[in-house]
Amino acid sequence: MENQKKKNNRYKNTKKPTENRNVVQDSVEKKEGKQPAGKRMTGGGIKKPYSKKKTTKKDLKMPVKITFLGGLNEIGKNMTMIEYGNDAIIVDCGMTFPDSEMLGIDVVIPDFTTVIQNKDRIKGIVLTHGHEDHIGGLPFLLKEVNLPLYGSKLTLALVESKLKEHGLDKKAKMHVVSEGQTTRFGKISVEYIHVNHSIPDALALAIKTPTGVIVHTGDFKIDSTPISGDIIDLSRFGALGNDGVLALLCDSTNVERPGYTPSERVVGESLTGLFRKAEKKRIIVATFSTNLHRIQQIMDAAVKEHRHVALSGRSMINVVNIASELGYLKMPKNLLVDIEKINNYPKSRMIIVTTGSQGEPMSALTRMASSEHKQVEVGEGDYIIISATPIPGNEKSVSRVVNDLMNRGCNVVYEKMYDVHTSGHACQEELKIIHSLVKPKFFIPVHGEQRHLRKHAMLAKSMGMKDKDILISDIGQVVALTQTKMSVVGTAPAGKVLVDGLGVGDIGTYVLKDRQHLSQDGIIVIAATIDKYTGDIVSGPCVESKGFVYMKESEDLIEEIREMTEAIIFDCFKGHTHEWKMMRKRIKDDIAKKVFQKTKRSPIIVPIIMSD
Repeated sequence: MENQKKKNNRYKNTKKPTENRNVVQDSVEKKEGKQPAGKRMTGGGIKKPYSKKKTTKKDLKMPVKITFLGGLNEIGKNMTMIEYGNDAIIVDCGMTFPDSEMLGIDVVIPDFTTVIQNKDRIKGIVLTHGHEDHIGGLPFLLKEVNLPLYGSKLTLALVESKLKEHGLDKKAKMHVVSEGQTTRFGKISVEYIHVNHSIPDALALAIKTPTGVIVHTGDFKIDSTPISGDIIDLSRFGALGNDGVLALLCDSTNVERPGYTPSERVVGESLTGLFRKAEKKRIIVATFSTNLHRIQQIMDAAVKEHRHVALSGRSMINVVNIASELGYLKMPKNLLVDIEKINNYPKSRMIIVTTGSQGEPMSALTRMASSEHKQVEVGEGDYIIISATPIPGNEKSVSRVVNDLMNRGCNVVYEKMYDVHTSGHACQEELKIIHSLVKPKFFIPVHGEQRHLRKHAMLAKSMGMKDKDILISDIGQVVALTQTKMSVVGTAPAGKVLVDGLGVGDIGTYVLKDRQHLSQDGIIVIAATIDKYTGDIVSGPCVESKGFVYMKESEDLIEEIREMTEAIIFDCFKGHTHEWKMMRKRIKDDIAKKVFQKTKRSPIIVPIIMSD
């Protein structure tokens, strides 16, 4: 009976809000709402839910607006602004990786123009969990506007690690929150709901306004046998649905898959069996660094098989250290060994957990496959498990790594062969459960490409929702919700900002086209120095080619380009054309035509004319 009382008090908050301080919150006492102070983060911002007694008729008529800044018609880069009157919040601030056409680009982040324009109204950024597609854009945004962050303990620890790399960790205002708690942002309040995902401490959000409640699921699955923590709090979703939910924003990633997403424990059982099959070989497991449930099961299996574990890959080492320090990973003291010391142990007693499950060019597994890893040389004595499914677009990269590993004699196991991976996202039957519990008046599918969003809309219709109550939105759209209507009322600046090294947003369409052009046809540089009075060529023309032809095997073509350039320069001076710009344009156009006639290629032509 006492336990039932504690459970019922779970959603009550008696603690008054604390000030925003740049200190660490070591733990959150959910039962009493206490927030003991620590070093870097604060548990401030815990407030009572919005009281309906304060709602006026004017409040009820005012719409709540949702502006999608990322995460629609794409996988990743999740970011949404929700506003009511003069109050606004941001949900997540993620990044995504560049596609094959974005040559040289490191990461892609949302366009922050809308956030900067509304910085005085935005009360904070609420984070659902610690994956890169939900927190990866924060360092770039916080350089522009220093908004307070609200998230679970693990999420903010991962954020803090990212901010340290950018020198922002001391300036950031971070507030630890936990399931069952509520934070007030003016007339908007946010309740945090526990969900299962492939990373611990994932949260769904019940965003409450005088107009109504918006439920944002974040990324989730229904795992009845989670590795750690409780099952998703379905009872709270049901309670919200019974009270009335204005709109549901729901994860669409796995909507094309029927049935249920398998439990993470299925992977653990499969890994244990594979470890035994490896016998005396060294085991190398590639997985996502943030999939702590997977890593925990690898650790547990290593203990059973009397093996040591080494970590490879910067992000893997970083995340495991953070998770271990906070208690999200549990292992014996002597289990981990430094990657530099793996040769001190027999191969039959080693497991290496590494990054590179997506075939990333600079990842640890890819470097192993190409024999470029400093500490690990793979070969016939290695049993390699790729414990992940290729993200759409990464299939070729993963296949290339698998082939390279097999060429070196490795035994490679990947997702299609055994149950070595399961998703962190809900399949169709799990989505139906959430829809039936929440019973929203309006529905907007999120977190997916166009095919995912449309499939999710069809699922909602199959459960009785009407077309007029379902909206497939897009990045940049502003959606207004009243108690009786949902409509698109405008647009906001939104899109992709490309990050290349230290440059943020300075690479645009034209630069990418030039890079693609260079990658396909190469470049020819023609340089000459001319006497500006006589028109005589003092030096050159010198012709250099990169990515076009091998110059030693194309001497006749290079000589023809050189002679054509001389003739054009003499002809320009003969016709009294001394303007360098016009001369360069003629060289560029005439040489381009000649090269295409000879080779059927169109390299970039760069004439450099200097005067003496």
